[in-house]
Amino acid sequence: MKPSYNRALHFLALFTAFCTFLLIIAGGLVTSTGSGLAVPDWPLSYGQLMPPMVGGIFYEHGHRMIATFVGLLTTILALWLWRKETRRWMKVLGFIALAAVIVQGTLGGLTVLFLLPTAISVSHATLAQSFFSLLSGIALFTSRWWIEKQPPQETESMLLPMRGITLFATGAVFVQLILGALMRHTHSGLAVPDFPLAYGQLIPSLSPEALEQYNRQLILDDIRLAADGPITAGQITIHMLHRLWAVVVTSVLVVLSLKLFRVGRVEGRFKILSWSILVLLVVQVTLGILTVLSLKNVAITTAHVAVGALLLVTCVQTTLHSMRKRSLASAAYSVQALAGERRA
Repeated sequence: MKPSYNRALHFLALFTAFCTFLLIIAGGLVTSTGSGLAVPDWPLSYGQLMPPMVGGIFYEHGHRMIATFVGLLTTILALWLWRKETRRWMKVLGFIALAAVIVQGTLGGLTVLFLLPTAISVSHATLAQSFFSLLSGIALFTSRWWIEKQPPQETESMLLPMRGITLFATGAVFVQLILGALMRHTHSGLAVPDFPLAYGQLIPSLSPEALEQYNRQLILDDIRLAADGPITAGQITIHMLHRLWAVVVTSVLVVLSLKLFRVGRVEGRFKILSWSILVLLVVQVTLGILTVLSLKNVAITTAHVAVGALLLVTCVQTTLHSMRKRSLASAAYSVQALAGERRA
């Protein structure tokens, strides 16, 4: 049975994705303000449903409140998809989203109960980005544009090279977000406090003598890390991996934007996606630099997390758009070829 556009369902998917974005911002604020253990118990907060919203409790419990609301919205969305969707794979996606939000909530609780272990904290952050991408996909799949097939304007030859680069770009951004989460949760954000060089070098030395000198310099400059104790070679390595992979991501996204702009001459959506990627990329790189130079200012650091999520979702949307348009172009070509054979 051919699916029909349901405006209310599409709006719910969009609203759930938007609230998930707010949840990511709230989670970024928890990390940026060091409020992860401001509420040391779970699922209650100091044994209450609503503790006094003061200090770090405001950020941590506020994050939990938004998470609960997103969980409720996701449950409604999954049940609605199950009852009304005619596409079986969409029903499955709804329950995958529901399972993801349950696992995400559990990881959030374990993060508190086990006192912010790196593995669980990074998994929590990574799943948040994946969940946001999944909901953005559901929002697209329930849109009028996706359901009501449009005549393909692009040729299959124009769209064929797009598949590889869009997938690679999406994967590259996702890896960068994992590295960013690893950097935040290992307190490596200021392990290298200067930019564009690193302790005056392109690649900083990790010798014991160099580490001792770096730590002395941090003390002299009154740069305090989130974690007690001197910086380690591991922290510097994680920080530099995040910087170096950013160069790879930037290069790939610039190439992708140029290709999208070419396809965008005949399909306006691709031109919008092209400009969106470029603008978000410039903003994200700028925020990354300012995060270091401002010594991890809370607003800048949180904005860096939020824009990273938007950049990932934009790449996911680009991948899905190119796959959809290519499938339509391929189907149209097959129909034309079949008609030509019949006429022959």
